[in-house]
Amino acid sequence: MKCYIVGGAVRDRLLGLPVADRDWVVVGATPEMMQARGFRSVGKDFPVFLHPQTQEEYALARTERKSGRGYHGFVFHTSPEVTLEEDLIRRDLTINAIAEDEHGALTDPYGGQADLQARLLRHVSPAFAEDPVRILRLARFAARFDFAVAEETMQLMRDMVAAGEADALVAERVWQELAKGLMTARPSRMFTVLRDCGALARLLPELDALFGVPQRADYHPEIDTGDHVMRVLDYAAACGQPLSVRFAALMHDLGKARTPADILPRHLGHEAHGEAPLLALCERLRVPADCRDLARLATLYHTKIHRAAELRADTVLRLLRDCDALRRPERFLQLLDVCLADARGRLHFETCDYPQAEWLRQLLAAAQSVDAGAVARDCADKRDIPQAVDRARVAAIAACRRQLFPAESQP
Repeated sequence: MKCYIVGGAVRDRLLGLPVADRDWVVVGATPEMMQARGFRSVGKDFPVFLHPQTQEEYALARTERKSGRGYHGFVFHTSPEVTLEEDLIRRDLTINAIAEDEHGALTDPYGGQADLQARLLRHVSPAFAEDPVRILRLARFAARFDFAVAEETMQLMRDMVAAGEADALVAERVWQELAKGLMTARPSRMFTVLRDCGALARLLPELDALFGVPQRADYHPEIDTGDHVMRVLDYAAACGQPLSVRFAALMHDLGKARTPADILPRHLGHEAHGEAPLLALCERLRVPADCRDLARLATLYHTKIHRAAELRADTVLRLLRDCDALRRPERFLQLLDVCLADARGRLHFETCDYPQAEWLRQLLAAAQSVDAGAVARDCADKRDIPQAVDRARVAAIAACRRQLFPAESQP
């Protein structure tokens, strides 16, 4: 009975990265032997045990074979005769197929260390094609580590997509992998890999449709709308934004794929056109409500926020109400972060000034400064309270606007 650390813990240590969790594989053991040593069985599909002191997971060495479509269709086999090399060959990538024993000695039968040095993602064996989740995982690793994909592995993923394997993925697993990829330092890399193998068109057709869609060159010198959205996403990531902001940055321009061809490269009304595909995508992937709701606001209102200096006081109040900013100011501030990323996610505009965010923060503060209770107490007819509160807020916003834009007050 021998125990080895395997997978991400070994990979990350070799890359000089922090190691969060360690997974172990046990060679030469049976379930009875593990339980006799105090390990607690927790595996449902195959034998996995928790260490009695560390609570780390120890899995018995196993082989597996495909028995159906998707990533649930596997039959596993464990026995004391299964070797370490046989266990490692079933893993997805060579960089994840390195084992380390208790003395620090490495077992690397499939060239994982060489691929780490070459910054290359390569599948271990043709069995990679049996699990479509591996397409998403590889794309996520490409974003996390900024590694290239071996050409033979890319071709294998294209074949998997063509065979319909990506269509068998369930929504929860797709979102889980996408959310992890969105939180990497360069998330656009994940979507580039998914697009190169054809999986993006199967999993996120609404996003894939943006590539090739032209924009006005004076506002958007990027290659196309897809390129712009990738830049917006990477800017949000570079600022350390949370998942909801990154997802909204990714989704905010979906409506541009629905622009009639005869008005291109203009995109009149793309904000409203983007709501239906966004909500359909979120429903299909069961996107969390906080991500969905912020993305919807970004889709509908990002251009209005860009034009903040042009908005009258009553229009500002309507914008704040439409965004529920008075009740949810923290979410409105996140919306402004999305709009900042949108403005700077453009070629040659990466450091452009964006005072709109600060203007709207101050205008929101002005509206919040109104004491609605005091206004209500001054109303003789209680039916007039909503209109009276609105008038007071419009007046406060107007006063703030005069301070922000004093030139407008001059004759």
